Amino acid sequence: MENFILVLQKTLIYAMPLLIVALGGVFAERSGVINLALEGQMIFGAFMGAIFVYILQKNNIWLDHSQLTFIFAMFVAASSGAIYSLLLSFSAIKLRADQTIGGTALNMLAPAIVNTFGLVFFLQEKVNMPYTFKGYAIINSNLPGFLRIFFDKAYLSTFIIILVFTLLSIWLYKSKTGTHLRACGEHPQAADSVGINVHKMRYLGTTISGALAGLGGYAYIATVANGSAEATIGGMGFLALAIMIFGNWNPLGIVLGALMFGFLKCIAAISSSLPILSNIGLPSYFYNIIPFVVVLIVLVIFRKKSGCPKAEGIPYDKGQR
Repeated sequence: MENFILVLQKTLIYAMPLLIVALGGVFAERSGVINLALEGQMIFGAFMGAIFVYILQKNNIWLDHSQLTFIFAMFVAASSGAIYSLLLSFSAIKLRADQTIGGTALNMLAPAIVNTFGLVFFLQEKVNMPYTFKGYAIINSNLPGFLRIFFDKAYLSTFIIILVFTLLSIWLYKSKTGTHLRACGEHPQAADSVGINVHKMRYLGTTISGALAGLGGYAYIATVANGSAEATIGGMGFLALAIMIFGNWNPLGIVLGALMFGFLKCIAAISSSLPILSNIGLPSYFYNIIPFVVVLIVLVIFRKKSGCPKAEGIPYDKGQR
């Protein structure tokens, strides 16, 4: 029973960053912009969130308010991801550059920024949140049964991400602005003909995408990576892209995909703690590659069942019909 609860707890923790970042990918692509830069946006958001916490802790600010610091750090990370995403949206919308190349460039730029500023200001190629920053994990080991899955060894980020995911999913499909945004990814000329500003909608979708990626990046380092913001995020951005495709650009499908890949990442992390796996004797590296092998399988299976927006990746030309 204890091992079962442990697996579910860890699955939820790993699934949350994947869930919110995959939704970020949906927002960009539903507006018509391919956001391959999710990995870089996660790295940059996590880096800025870690710096925010570092500055507060070193200046003895909010030392006794870890949860408040945690919430504001997530906000800083989301804001940073949104700002970083403007590089992609500007190149894709204003300059009409190739979006795949632009996203790849941002994925390469983010680690360079982390390494450079890390060496200049912290004398190492990463930023570690101070050890004084603790207490933001929710511990309730006395709770009965399944309540421990959500309220023991849990994090406030889990509940915030679930709330943000739910609200934004409803907004995307039920609001007027969300409908306009999706129309720009399906048929921008038709959207423009009824007075929708296609460029504005695409900027909006890409900015929301970057914000969610930054939020997911910080949630990952704070809950999984021991508070260390490095030049890598463990390939979580690329896994989120695969989840978006697996979920067919739909929030409900993304939930299933995030839980599945969260479970696979969880197994890799705690394989040595599970008797059924430790007795097999396979190295942990074997379990680490399983999620990425599954990614390849998913992409092959769903390549012909894609529900991707028809105009994604195509620069909008007002004169084209």
